[in-house]
Amino acid sequence: MARETLREALVATYVRGKGKSSSPGGSRPTTLHKILAAEDLLDEALDDAVTVLSRHGAVASDEGLRGRIPGFGPSFFTKYLYFAGKTVKPANGPEPLTLDRVLARRLRSLAQAVGRETGHDPDGSVAAWVWRDQDWSPHRYKIYLSFMHTAAHQAAATDDWPSDASPDPLEYALFSGAWT
Repeated sequence: MARETLREALVATYVRGKGKSSSPGGSRPTTLHKILAAEDLLDEALDDAVTVLSRHGAVASDEGLRGRIPGFGPSFFTKYLYFAGKTVKPANGPEPLTLDRVLARRLRSLAQAVGRETGHDPDGSVAAWVWRDQDWSPHRYKIYLSFMHTAAHQAAATDDWPSDASPDPLEYALFSGAWT
């Protein structure tokens, strides 16, 4: 893909990810400027991410972006992969989804509730470690994708959900707090 196209997609992803306001502790415009200042490293990383996504899948692409560009962490680059995956379908595995701090906190809350109910994690410490606020490993991203795609398939098997549903509405429900 052309350098300009990749960078435009990155900036659009950043703007879309900001929503109506910047949350405390979230990335700010200075973060985007720092990422864009990486120039050739950034262009190579973005191009590689799309190529790896198309050839090897979302998890491999996620793994390939880790630590390549200062400031370009999993919360931001999984958003980039999500939008890239709408254009370039992965050859292997599920389509990419976003995994950010809000989603991790929602997953932690769900996992803590299940842990208390089942007695497997009565104090929620395992859920807190697994779904911490940042720095999720490619393995954790793979688990997240598997969980969300499986949940979408299970929902599609009901009469209340479209049979061809993607996990996107579930991810939104999780993000917005509607899925509890």
